[in-house]
Amino acid sequence: MNIRHFAGKIFGASLGLMFGGPFGLLLGVLVGNAFDQMYARNRPTPKVTANSQNIFFRVTFLVMGQLAKSDGRVSQQEIEQAQFIMNQMGLNENQRREAIRYFSEGKSPHLDLNRELQQFMRSVGHRGSLIQMFLEIQLSMAYADGKLSMEEKRLLDKVCRILGISALQFEFIHARVRASQEQFRGQFNESFSSTGNELKTAYGVLGVNSDATDSEVKKAYRKLMSQHHPDKLVAKGLPEAMMKIAKEKTQEIQTAYDKVRKARGK
Repeated sequence: MNIRHFAGKIFGASLGLMFGGPFGLLLGVLVGNAFDQMYARNRPTPKVTANSQNIFFRVTFLVMGQLAKSDGRVSQQEIEQAQFIMNQMGLNENQRREAIRYFSEGKSPHLDLNRELQQFMRSVGHRGSLIQMFLEIQLSMAYADGKLSMEEKRLLDKVCRILGISALQFEFIHARVRASQEQFRGQFNESFSSTGNELKTAYGVLGVNSDATDSEVKKAYRKLMSQHHPDKLVAKGLPEAMMKIAKEKTQEIQTAYDKVRKARGK
């Protein structure tokens, strides 16, 4: 944890306690927190390099391996899901071999996950859309067997703490990924659309409630499309090998939006 992220709060608390007692301490923390947030917003973003893209690729498959092994054994479903994600990415033969190697390395109990994720954060910086994509890939892996186990949830909670993702942010991403998984499975299940679940799932993919206004639905759609735009993500550090999965995400969002618009007679 970098002490610079809390420098304002520490200094403000010390100064407030010295001159204002307990009330001054509280006021100092509030003022210092505002300073820290301003510093975080203005902190320069690390430059995108081939090395940063390699780190994203490596850590993605390391954590996928950790998730697969988190409950003690790697199931056939998890192996197939890892292969499916590699296919989604359209990896070439060399990239696939690298991904498998990192996935296998991630299953090791000796992996220093903290160090790997801290290196990832130094590379990604505060590019929220990249971190969101990273978590979406991990959640897709976790749902290989259709559910999120307690072991997987604990590991993802640890990942989020290191990456600076709040519980609220994680639950928003989690709900969207779960809905995306349902939407994908529904494409091959005739009973899915006839039960009315299809529209509910489409709202879930967009991250809005069914009682959201047309304006709110459109705003959510545009924000998600911008966050998942393949060219924008690659420019921010997403490996080009993963551009295809970003395109898949935008197609999922577009499909959900089209279903909602059609249901609303738009």
